Amino acid sequence: MPAARESLLDAAYTALVRRAWSAVRMVDVAAVAGVSRQTLYNEFGSKEGLARALVRREADAYLAGVDRALATHADARERLVATAEWTASAARSNVLVRAMLTGCWSERLPSPTLSAVPSSSAVPAQRRADGPLPSPSDFVALVRDRAVATLSGSKADTSELVRSCELVVRIALSCVSAPPGEGGVTDLVKAALTPSHRLGVQS
Repeated sequence: MPAARESLLDAAYTALVRRAWSAVRMVDVAAVAGVSRQTLYNEFGSKEGLARALVRREADAYLAGVDRALATHADARERLVATAEWTASAARSNVLVRAMLTGCWSERLPSPTLSAVPSSSAVPAQRRADGPLPSPSDFVALVRDRAVATLSGSKADTSELVRSCELVVRIALSCVSAPPGEGGVTDLVKAALTPSHRLGVQS
């Protein structure tokens, strides 16, 4: 029941914003979502299962935003700037995205293990959530590879492009940990991609 699952995840995220994860009660999440507690357990199995599913959903939403940012402009540099801006803004507005990108899980948050856990769930989405979760280094690789795939076209040698895309991702992540001053992530990324030959692709 995808609709109930999304409602439960929305309710869990709202509860997490308001209080520490340790104080979030399954019965309250179910009540806010308008379903029975049994439905919640059928979907997620446990509070740990709910936490893993919530983290997986927020990771997927962040990566979907990366894909949108990469499709926003025709110019390669502007695409990378948009990706860096999205990374910084997503981390500012979403506590789970920030924790996933930095690896800094405060005691207020769930801290699911990144490795896969045994899953006997009959729900395919939960089996996926019970699989391995991305680490900060995984996110660097995932975003870099998405950028390279979008920007490389038919270019055979992408080594310079790979380095430039990874540099942009790492600049964005540094801005998450230590927010920049005036000009923000945009100016830093534009400065890093000058001169034009650094990107290794035609704009």
